[in-house]
Amino acid sequence: MTKLTLGAHPYMLGFDQLERLLERSAKSGNEGYPPFNIEQTSDNSYRITLAVAGFGEEDLSVTVEDRQLVIRGRQGADMNERVFLHRGIAARQFQRSFVLADGVEVGAAIMENGLLHVDLTRAPPETVVQTIKINKRGQ
Repeated sequence: MTKLTLGAHPYMLGFDQLERLLERSAKSGNEGYPPFNIEQTSDNSYRITLAVAGFGEEDLSVTVEDRQLVIRGRQGADMNERVFLHRGIAARQFQRSFVLADGVEVGAAIMENGLLHVDLTRAPPETVVQTIKINKRGQ
């Protein structure tokens, strides 16, 4: 029995890129840290919120790389100089990746009360009707 993929389905032409995006998203290595929420704030906007307690703005980076939103956190060297009697707040480095659909743009990144908010907007798709002229063979 052969596996039917999106790119091989006879009615799904040109969807092989979508299949690659799904595979890349599954392999992105995202573990459970830091925890995050994704909320829809309007019909065409979203907000990703990461719990980044202990990280400052200078410890975080937010980039878009090849249609992927990548959020990285790495705390400074002064954390190694501190002596903890108990350490319950995680301070390890992390990388979170989110695959963005075409038309989704990253807006502001806001740090507030130990939470990093990243706002996304999606341009509403345009409806395009195209008429194709039918030619006779040999002309």
